[in-house]
Amino acid sequence: MSSAHNPVTPFAVAFISIAVVASGVASYLAFSPERSGHLAFWTLAVGPTGVLAAIAAVWAQRQDLLREWLSPRWGDFTRGILGAVGLFLAAWGVTHVAAPVGSPREIWLVSLYGQIGDPRVLRAHAPAVAAVVLAAAVGEELVWRGAVTQLLAERVGSRTAWLWSAGLYTLALAPTAWSLGSAAGLDPMLVVAAAGGGLVWGGMARAFGGLVPSILAHALFDWAVLMMFPLWGPPR
Repeated sequence: MSSAHNPVTPFAVAFISIAVVASGVASYLAFSPERSGHLAFWTLAVGPTGVLAAIAAVWAQRQDLLREWLSPRWGDFTRGILGAVGLFLAAWGVTHVAAPVGSPREIWLVSLYGQIGDPRVLRAHAPAVAAVVLAAAVGEELVWRGAVTQLLAERVGSRTAWLWSAGLYTLALAPTAWSLGSAAGLDPMLVVAAAGGGLVWGGMARAFGGLVPSILAHALFDWAVLMMFPLWGPPR
């Protein structure tokens, strides 16, 4: 990724601003209680990212970046698995310390998992869930670890652009603290997850020079916490 400090272009300002605002509004609406377990949740959670990812892909193709981002390399699968495992262990540790079962803060995880839907319904539609998880992972990586990071790198340099991108990704999911909030106060779980994921996936993209490892790590992590080893509740 570029490390030159170039003037900010109108496209960079517009795309990054729209990515943060659109993702923030969509995340707030998706995680509002009235959409708990409904198709509208999935539409809002994934749809806007898909549109942004399409724009990012077209821009990256015109900049001769898309092939570099998505070309697999030897070892990518292993890197993706290790990234997902490491992030899952960190998430398990954080949730069991910050929101243990029986504590007043358990509601943070109850609200989050309740919003996603009935686990029996998810299991019955496992192929569709897998497709959505993969699409969401590809889309978010193209937008945040791809286009946003590259556009920021042209201004602040590639050494720190991935950190700025992680911060903006976290900011975009900050509204969920309010939409998932309860009598116990704001719910920080998804915001903390965005911060951790943004740093891990951004670091992977920076270290390995492509998006395939971070896409795999992102998709595998999401699948694990949704379908295999949920961080709250009975086995799904």
